[in-house]
Amino acid sequence: MSPKPLKLLEGAIFLSDAHYSFKHKELYGFLKAVATQQITTPQLVLMGDIFDLLFGGIPYTVERNREAVDLINTLSDNIEIVYLEGNHDFNLAPIFPGVKIFSIKEQPVVCEFKGQPVALAHGDFDAPFGYRFYTAVIRNPVLLRFLSLLDTIGRHFIIDALDTKLERKNDCHKMDTFESYVARHLSQQDLSRYTLFIEGHHHQDYAFMIDDCRYVNLPAFACGLGYMRFGANGLDRVSFASEEV
Repeated sequence: MSPKPLKLLEGAIFLSDAHYSFKHKELYGFLKAVATQQITTPQLVLMGDIFDLLFGGIPYTVERNREAVDLINTLSDNIEIVYLEGNHDFNLAPIFPGVKIFSIKEQPVVCEFKGQPVALAHGDFDAPFGYRFYTAVIRNPVLLRFLSLLDTIGRHFIIDALDTKLERKNDCHKMDTFESYVARHLSQQDLSRYTLFIEGHHHQDYAFMIDDCRYVNLPAFACGLGYMRFGANGLDRVSFASEEV
């Protein structure tokens, strides 16, 4: 859990799971709309898996996402940007020096909105041991440098193989037993501490109450261009498609 204090602002935008890639290019249009103030916000909270493949320590993944990476860095000079690392984008601090980065180890991030306690997480922080072991190993800087060298020597065969695998993936399936899954997933969390618990990762675009805590799974931006914004009365769902000009 993160020790870094974070105050959420009215008008803050929460965007998750854009999976920016050759398959999903929509993120760049959204960032341009923020840059030109067609969409205005004092705070942009990126909730993980914003890129399909972006790893600090593998420069090729930065270069192939250069347009969007540069635009996020430019935006961070003018508005606060918060980035919760996901399972497709991690070790990001060197890539985004002006952005508040929260690793998986710092999640859930405890925040405050109008005096109310809020928790934020990408959504994979409390996975089974095997997954947590994998996430720790794959984020090792030495291993990433080795994989980067191997990928470069092999003309990017590793990244190409990941691209092929991800292209076949159905990003937008619905889970029939999502509420019971979340109950198990968060069973070790003291939800009485929060009035609101926000996650991405699961692509369900669904909210429900767990006792006195409202759980919100954000829409996956890659699955219909949806995101959420803190309005005067709480979270509102917004569609980028309806805002395009």
